[in-house]
Amino acid sequence: MLHAIPTEKLGPLGEPMAKAVSACVHCGFCLAACPTYRELAQEMDTPRGRIVLMKEVLEGKMTFEAAQPHVDRCLGCLACEPACPSGVPYRDLISPFRALAKSKFKRGLLERMRRFVTAQTIPYPQRFRLAMRLGSLAKAVLPKRWQSMLELVPEALPTAQSWEAVYPAKGEKRGRVALLIGCAQQVLDPDINTATIEVLTRNGVEVVIPPAQGCCGGLAWHTGDLESARGFARQNLDVFPSDVDAILTNAAGCGSAMHEYHLVLRGTADEARAERFRHRVMDVSAFLTKLGLREPLREMPRKVAYHDACHLANAQNVRRQPRDLLKSIPGLQLLEMAEAHLCCGSAGSYNMDQPEIASSLGEQKAKAVIATGADVVSSGNIGCLTQLQMHLKKLGSPIVVKHTMQILRDALSHIP
Repeated sequence: MLHAIPTEKLGPLGEPMAKAVSACVHCGFCLAACPTYRELAQEMDTPRGRIVLMKEVLEGKMTFEAAQPHVDRCLGCLACEPACPSGVPYRDLISPFRALAKSKFKRGLLERMRRFVTAQTIPYPQRFRLAMRLGSLAKAVLPKRWQSMLELVPEALPTAQSWEAVYPAKGEKRGRVALLIGCAQQVLDPDINTATIEVLTRNGVEVVIPPAQGCCGGLAWHTGDLESARGFARQNLDVFPSDVDAILTNAAGCGSAMHEYHLVLRGTADEARAERFRHRVMDVSAFLTKLGLREPLREMPRKVAYHDACHLANAQNVRRQPRDLLKSIPGLQLLEMAEAHLCCGSAGSYNMDQPEIASSLGEQKAKAVIATGADVVSSGNIGCLTQLQMHLKKLGSPIVVKHTMQILRDALSHIP
């Protein structure tokens, strides 16, 4: 697509945005893959439409205020990228544009307050846990958008867990990794980390957990808070060790954000080390598939539906690996769901940003899970798992929701 974007006036993120715009040929293959187009049936709520809007804004032909409602509705699921025959790097446009927009126009007071509270709680586990407890008590008097987020919170938060700095490999050592333990995940389902550590160590992998690690920065980056995203990125660049085989994540959104550190820190003194860092980041399912499971797995006669987390399948191209791990469990029947490529509607703070769309997508995804006849649904992202759990419960379904690592942990032979 031809453009007249003045990249030299847009800072270090101007060039990536312009290149993404120029790669689009306006073919429309992205429309069928876009969840918001399926929901709203409006051209401006498609990747193609948003690219045109953002191009017009960047060229100075349209105001940020005019484009922002449609840009805000984007889930950032990146389903458009694998659907695009031209290879448009949509991620290089949407998050940098949001970062630019943040300083160009002022949102309403309630919206600013909500975004401030979100930014000051979710990335900090202790604050987030306290906020969940206080929010549940005050739910009846909170605005609708705030209530929609609290619906995701379980009736009783799991007991807080903590982890050692190093977990030695069991048996013959086959590798050494560093693990990001996440923010919301520590509060909503800390057992995911415990299960991940057990699966890795039982398969001969030493696990290092840097105590000073922080949020991946994904929430800040995807909502346009570039300053905070850079702070989180630099913190993790500083504390994650270099003498490991890989830096592992067990949350798709976190892994995707860390893969974009080179963009977050573009034009800064940390860009080069961010580029090196991102190439060492792997999802735990991809690492284990490459390494190969060593531990025998006990028979588990279960029907398991697998849900592709968008930032695992679309952003990291990890689709086969978690399926292969689940298929390796004797007796387990892996089931696929209809329209598996569609987002579940979680997408970070999207339940608060766009509660109606998020709820509709979540209900559709839960119904697709139920239609498989599964006993369990598995995924690799805490946001997806929480969204699925809420909507399955609303529909009265007894289907159990588990992370892929939790299912593998449960299938491990208990012979020492």
